[in-house]
Amino acid sequence: MVLWSKEQDKLSEMSTGAIEMKKEAVAPAYHHSNGSVHPVILSESPQDPQQEAGEYELTEVTSFTDRGDQESDRSEMVVIDCRANAKGQREEDALLENASQSNESDDTSTDQSPVPPPPLKETSFSIGLQVVFPFLLAGFGTVAAGMVLDMVQHWTVFTEVSEVFILVPALLGLKGNLEMTLASRLSTAANIGQMDTAQDKWKMIMGNLALIQVQATVVGFLASIAAVIFGWIPEGQFKMGHAVLLCASSVATAFIASLLLGLIMIGVIIGSRKVGINPDNVATPIAASLGDLITLALLAGISTGLYKELDSNDYANPLVCAFFVALTPIWVLIARRIPSTKEVLYSGWEPVIIAMAISSVGGLILDKTVSNPNFAGMAVFTPVINGVGGNLVAVQASRISTYLHMNGLPMGEPNPTPNKCPTPCTTYFGSGVNSRSARVLFLLVAPGHLVFLYTINTMQGGHTTLTPIFICFYLAAALLQVSILLYLANWMVQWMWGRGMDPDNFSIPYLTALGDLLGTGLLALCFHILWLIGDRDTDVGD
Repeated sequence: MVLWSKEQDKLSEMSTGAIEMKKEAVAPAYHHSNGSVHPVILSESPQDPQQEAGEYELTEVTSFTDRGDQESDRSEMVVIDCRANAKGQREEDALLENASQSNESDDTSTDQSPVPPPPLKETSFSIGLQVVFPFLLAGFGTVAAGMVLDMVQHWTVFTEVSEVFILVPALLGLKGNLEMTLASRLSTAANIGQMDTAQDKWKMIMGNLALIQVQATVVGFLASIAAVIFGWIPEGQFKMGHAVLLCASSVATAFIASLLLGLIMIGVIIGSRKVGINPDNVATPIAASLGDLITLALLAGISTGLYKELDSNDYANPLVCAFFVALTPIWVLIARRIPSTKEVLYSGWEPVIIAMAISSVGGLILDKTVSNPNFAGMAVFTPVINGVGGNLVAVQASRISTYLHMNGLPMGEPNPTPNKCPTPCTTYFGSGVNSRSARVLFLLVAPGHLVFLYTINTMQGGHTTLTPIFICFYLAAALLQVSILLYLANWMVQWMWGRGMDPDNFSIPYLTALGDLLGTGLLALCFHILWLIGDRDTDVGD
């Protein structure tokens, strides 16, 4: 071990490298590391700690300056490890330099990481501009569906097997249970950047298509069972042939309609994202614009064809039902391979099945009302009022869900400042973007329904003359329905989010099913009130 004291001069150049030390009081250090220099302060006090024997090793030094006065009041001792060599010194210098460079580049390196696309800035005008055209398109689709229902209600299969009417809201509700849920999931995924690459996009498409085919088959089968329960058990009548007819018609209609609408939804979402339009504003209304018409046309055509085979071929209806049910395991295997749909495949059944049951209650109301000749005119308006309410609340629920995904806390994580239950005032008169969209959607109800009523009247559809008192009652029912639905959407989406449930998978089925129930019930109430107060023009019940 080599010791020397120095008070003012610097150490000279040594054989292993230049070492410089400033004269300053340094705390005692007894480290043993490669290529390190250990300054130790020595004092005259005998109580100062001393090095233990064998802790340091000698290092030869070929040249150094004069030591100066050895008997100074304060001196410095430099302990140089025997392994301090040029290589170790260079390694340490390189590490220090790299660490300095990495610290300087910390801020810039984070900027290079991929970040999700920023949310689209929307004003009330931009929201209305994006929503109004898909809303009108969806409304004309529901008008066409109403015209079809008004026509097919007199077909043999609907008069002989009136329980088919119970299937109408349940199967039309598939657009809310499946297609609108699909549109909401894909819209959220597109907005947060989960469909930017071709591989992610393909996985998302395949998994979601397989998922809705599984759900459509199961919901179609359960809807037929609900039609049997609600239609025949109260009357004590049961025919096996009619039960199989309902099962085959429901499953086939649900399967084909979901496949067609799912493909349309995927194209709409990808296209709207490419042109810079928020998919939340256009996907769900377009899903409904063709959903009601396609589903109702398929139900009428398939049920009529199978009804004709009922007497001549006993195996046609069971084979059709068995064929579509047998395809279910294939769709399950495909959906299980995609992580984003695997969870929904196991946990997404509760809202779909409960929503189907709620819509079936609305179907029971429709069946009992339309079967009365005095209220046959209700058929043409039922898809319109149900479709408009479902479209608007689906847009709002999808927007709130996307907002929470992009700006909210993680699902299920308690909010440090929990919000109280929203009130109608906060829902419609708040300053946030969700309140702004609620006001825009609510203001579309009355003008939209007036356009749709005028279209029905121009095409001479329905069995009811559009008197001023009828229009007033109809608009009151529509406004009440949508106001309730938008408030429930604001509460339900945030409630589900706080409990760890993805609103894209859970909220829209409930909301659209409630829309069907509210719309059918309020419309039936309107017809009963109009009948009681004497608004019985010659066309009612004709």
